[in-house]
Amino acid sequence: MELERIETLYRECVDEIGKVVVGQLELVEGVLIALFSEGSVLIEGVPGLGKTLLVNTLSRVVSCDFGRVQFTPDLMPSDLTGHSVYSMQDQQFHFTPGPVFTNLLLADEINRSPPKTQSSLLEVMEEKQVTVDGVSRQVDRPFLVIATQNPLEHEGTYPLPEAQVDRFMFKLLIDYPPPADERAILGHYAAGRNPHRLDGFDLRRVLSAEDVLTIQQAATQVIVEEKVVGYIVEIIDRTRNWHAVSVGASPRGGVNMLVAARTMAACRGRDFVTPDDVKEIAPWVLRHRILLRPDVEIEGTGVDAVISEILDSVEVPRS
Repeated sequence: MELERIETLYRECVDEIGKVVVGQLELVEGVLIALFSEGSVLIEGVPGLGKTLLVNTLSRVVSCDFGRVQFTPDLMPSDLTGHSVYSMQDQQFHFTPGPVFTNLLLADEINRSPPKTQSSLLEVMEEKQVTVDGVSRQVDRPFLVIATQNPLEHEGTYPLPEAQVDRFMFKLLIDYPPPADERAILGHYAAGRNPHRLDGFDLRRVLSAEDVLTIQQAATQVIVEEKVVGYIVEIIDRTRNWHAVSVGASPRGGVNMLVAARTMAACRGRDFVTPDDVKEIAPWVLRHRILLRPDVEIEGTGVDAVISEILDSVEVPRS
């Protein structure tokens, strides 16, 4: 697929989703780039901001299967991955697939389930397969996990361990819409269009599942020059030695930064990655991978502010 065609399709997807999801451009773009990069996304935001609506709309625009799992304290791993059921008729066990066997999986409020259930997603997020009763089964591609968590409520929640958080390519933040966007949201309801019934928005299917796979393959052909690779390495290394950081980014963070920057370049019609692509992607890739020192957090310094300082301290390579 030509890069100009990828750019056009990407913009058409953003525009179609924007018919329903008002504002939140960074969130929409981040989810699309993760989909085209074969990554997963962790979205943090208070309830009622349209996280479920975004995934549902995306499944319409991209024409992929969509599944949603509400994480609760009593959710078991088999409720996600599936289980084997014994049939009295033929006296054999038959596998019943769980909701992870889809294209787009929304793991809603993932931090409300205990670690055993959370960890059942690790294999499918990393290897795109599920192992049940010693048998590994591939999930359909494309495959994207979009997990959400509420930053406000801590009672009855189980914070995600660092090993699992690191499996997410991006951590995206969603905040309250400005008054102009909120007016547009209310305008949908005033005009009789209910976002919970998407048929009234005249959404167009822009991509098929096969198109997504083609874009994923095309993005791997985008050129990443050695100086840009060195720039990424310097950023990752700086997170491990920064005075405000106690734990820096993992090597997986550097890989995700390179892969996502390459996809972003393809979505903008370029066959090469620029340092600006890396800088734009960096907060999405790093904000869940570095831990600040306790005294820095007490002072009220946020992780995004620290990432900005790190980026400013690294010399940008010149063409």
